[in-house]
Amino acid sequence: MDNRGSVSWNEATRTSIQRRLEALVRENRFTIAIVFPFVGAVSLVASAEGLLPESLAYNPLLLLFGTMVMRSPLLVGLLPRVGWWALGSLTLLTAYTYAIEIVGIRTNWPYGAFEYTIQLGPMLFGEVPLALPLFFIPLVLNAYLLTLLVLEDWSDNHLVRLFTAIGAVIAIDLVLDPAAVAIGFWAYIPPGGYYGVPASNYVGWLLSGTVAVVLVDLAFERTSLLERVRSCEFILDDLVSFVLLWGAINVLYGNWLAAGVAGLFCLGLFRTDRYDRDLLWQVLPSRAVGGRES
Repeated sequence: MDNRGSVSWNEATRTSIQRRLEALVRENRFTIAIVFPFVGAVSLVASAEGLLPESLAYNPLLLLFGTMVMRSPLLVGLLPRVGWWALGSLTLLTAYTYAIEIVGIRTNWPYGAFEYTIQLGPMLFGEVPLALPLFFIPLVLNAYLLTLLVLEDWSDNHLVRLFTAIGAVIAIDLVLDPAAVAIGFWAYIPPGGYYGVPASNYVGWLLSGTVAVVLVDLAFERTSLLERVRSCEFILDDLVSFVLLWGAINVLYGNWLAAGVAGLFCLGLFRTDRYDRDLLWQVLPSRAVGGRES
């Protein structure tokens, strides 16, 4: 039996779906990368300060929906490079993500003693969020992809690439954890010296970040991935959302060092030459630019 027609049809279908998803992201870049993190920051701070009704405060469905929308540029951008090998590597990373978090909750190692103070959606074994990979793995991917673009030719050096990406992952948590503690996502027992976060947490992130970066590096053929990152203008929009959301929360709570690290990520994004004033005009909804194109 000739399967060539079936294979061709599957490829055509995948290409068609990919183009539709890319068009959807492009048409809604401003909403995804700017509006959602702004609304998210306001709603999370309002939840933490008791300004929202109980039904809306820390609403897990809204949290998951908002996270999925903000992740969509990264996921759609990477989709053409996700083959069976990459899928297997990312599945292994998913399993590792659950395992290290469960170990952390049960043994206080390697992050130090901490506990989730709200439910971030359904909880696996009643201990860790079921959506944990959705929260963690894209952070690693963002750090890795930004590293490839910023390093340029230096990304050919295996050690430079890995060490820089691991450093970027830890820097992401220098932004994330203080803001998450401030709004009550989780708490460390006892609180640490970095806006409530202990140094042990970053030792843990060094371990988990190293494993995650190595698996991501193994998952993709680097030349092909770099070509995709360079050609897909929205693939780092998820990192833009991250910087706006968690950077804004750190500013509102006076976590100035953490906000400064978020600013460094802004500089890194600007260095990629894909985020500037002209781009902002391109992605603004037509009604917001007051007929600029007319």
